[in-house]
Amino acid sequence: MSNRRFEMHQYRHVLVRMRLGESDRAIAHTALMGRQKVSQLRLAASQHGWLDLGMPLPDEEMLLEVLGKSPSQAPFPSLVAPHQEEVTRWWEEGIQGTTIHQALVRKYSFQGSYSSVRRFLQGLEEAHPETTTVLDFAPGQMAQVDFGTGPRIEDAYTGATFSTWIFVMVLAWSRHLYSEIVLDQKVSTWLSCHRHAFEFFGGVPARVMVDNLKSAITRACYYDPEVQRSYAACAEGYGFLILPCPPRDPKKKGRVESGVKYVKNAFLPLRTFRGLGDANRQLRQWTLAEAGNRIHGTTREMPLTRFFQTERHLLQPLPDIPPEEATWARVKVHSDCHVQFELCYYSVPFPLVRQTLWLRAGQTSVRIYKEHELVAVHVRLTQPGSRSTLPDHLPPEARAFLMQDRQWCLTQATRIGTACRETIERLFAHRALDNLRAAQGIISLEHRFGSLRLEAACARAVAFDSPLYRTVKTILDRGQDQDTISRLALAGLKKPYTGEGRFCRDTSLMLNN
Repeated sequence: MSNRRFEMHQYRHVLVRMRLGESDRAIAHTALMGRQKVSQLRLAASQHGWLDLGMPLPDEEMLLEVLGKSPSQAPFPSLVAPHQEEVTRWWEEGIQGTTIHQALVRKYSFQGSYSSVRRFLQGLEEAHPETTTVLDFAPGQMAQVDFGTGPRIEDAYTGATFSTWIFVMVLAWSRHLYSEIVLDQKVSTWLSCHRHAFEFFGGVPARVMVDNLKSAITRACYYDPEVQRSYAACAEGYGFLILPCPPRDPKKKGRVESGVKYVKNAFLPLRTFRGLGDANRQLRQWTLAEAGNRIHGTTREMPLTRFFQTERHLLQPLPDIPPEEATWARVKVHSDCHVQFELCYYSVPFPLVRQTLWLRAGQTSVRIYKEHELVAVHVRLTQPGSRSTLPDHLPPEARAFLMQDRQWCLTQATRIGTACRETIERLFAHRALDNLRAAQGIISLEHRFGSLRLEAACARAVAFDSPLYRTVKTILDRGQDQDTISRLALAGLKKPYTGEGRFCRDTSLMLNN
C-alpha cells in the first residue's frame, strides 16, 4: 500500500465522485488516489452511510476520526523504543545522534542502524518543536558585534601569506553594517575596531551585544558575566552598555551572525587583495555601494536609506575626545623586578617581587598599579624582548652595581690618586676578563682605609706588577702600604730595588727599613 499522505479535503472530493456514480477505476485515472486506496475508502464509506445521497457529506473532523484510526496507517514500532526514556534524556541534554547510536551499540548491543536513531530523534523534535521570538529594537538602541574567519592574504611586496579575521558590527534596526579585516582578536584590536565602527556610523548605539570572546567577556555566565576591564573602560568612555550573549545561544545575535555570513559569501569570493590595506579599502567601498544599497530580505528596504533617514539621528554623539584605547592585564612581578606584557619587560619597585599587579597599556605609555596605587610608569615598548628599567626600582646592591660602571670607577680612581687610576686602567685593559667588579672592589676599600692608604697600596701593587683586588686588599690588611717600598713607589720610583730577580730587593733598603 502506498505511503502517500492525503488531506481530508481530498477524501471528501473522492467521496463526491463516488456519490456521482464513478467507479474506482475512473477515480484512479484522475490521479486523485490509487485504486487500492479508493477501494478502502469506498468500504469505509459504505459502512458509515456516506454514499447515501440523502445523507450529508461527513465533515473533516469525522473523516479524521474514522480514517485516522485505520490499521493501515499505524507506524512500525521503532527499534529504539525499548530505550526510549534514556535516549530522550540524552536528546534533551543536547547529545548528537551519532553519539547516541554509538552508546546504544556499546551498552545494549543495539542492532539497529543510525537511521533508526535519527528517525526516532526526528519524532522527538516534531513532538517538541523549538519556538523562537523575533526581537525588535528601536532605532539607535542596539548594535550586534562578532568576528568571522577572513581570507588568507598574500602581501604583494613581501610575498608573506597570513590569516585574517573579519570584524562586523550591525545596527539592529537599520541593518547597516561596518566591517573590517584584521590580523587577530586581541583586546587592542577589539577596541580599535569599535572606535572605527563608531566613527563610521557617526555615533554610538545605546547597547552593544557581543559574543563571549575573551577580548570582551572574561567569564561567560547567563546571569553574572564578567566584562574584560579594558572593554568596560571603552564602554564607559563612549557611553554604551555591554550586553553579553547567553552562553551557547548565538541565535540571540542572529543579525550579526547573518551579517558575517553575508560579508563572507557576497564580498570575499572572486576577489584578490594586494595586502591588508587594499582588502579594507575594497571592503569599505563594497559596504557603502553594495551592502548598503541592497534590498534587505527582512526590512524590504535599503539599509543605508533606513540609516540616513532615521537611525543616524538617534545614535548617541561621539565624545569630543575619544577615550584612549588602553589594555588592562594582570601581570606577575618576576624575581628580576620586571613584569612582562606582549613580550616586553617593565620594571617595578623591588618590594613587589612575586606579587600580582594590574598593567594598563596605552598607545604611548604603560602604567602599573597595585590595586589602585600607581607604582610605575614607562614608555610603551614595541620591539619584542626590549626592556625598560628604572634604577630606583632595583634593590640597593643591584642599583649600586649598575651605577658604578667603568666611567664611574675611573672618575673615582682619578679623585683618589694617580696610582689608583693606573691600577683601574690596567684592570680594564685585561684582554680576557671584564674586571668591573674588581675595580668596584678596589674603590670600595676607600671607605675602610681612606684615600691616602688606598693610593699607597695601589702604588705598591703597580710597582710589583700585580694590579689585582686581592693584592691591594692584602697590602692594606698587612699594613704594607706604610713601608719604604710603598713610599718610594708612591714618590714615583718605579724600581726601588736592584738585582736579577724580579722580587729581589736591595739589602741596604731592607736594613734601613
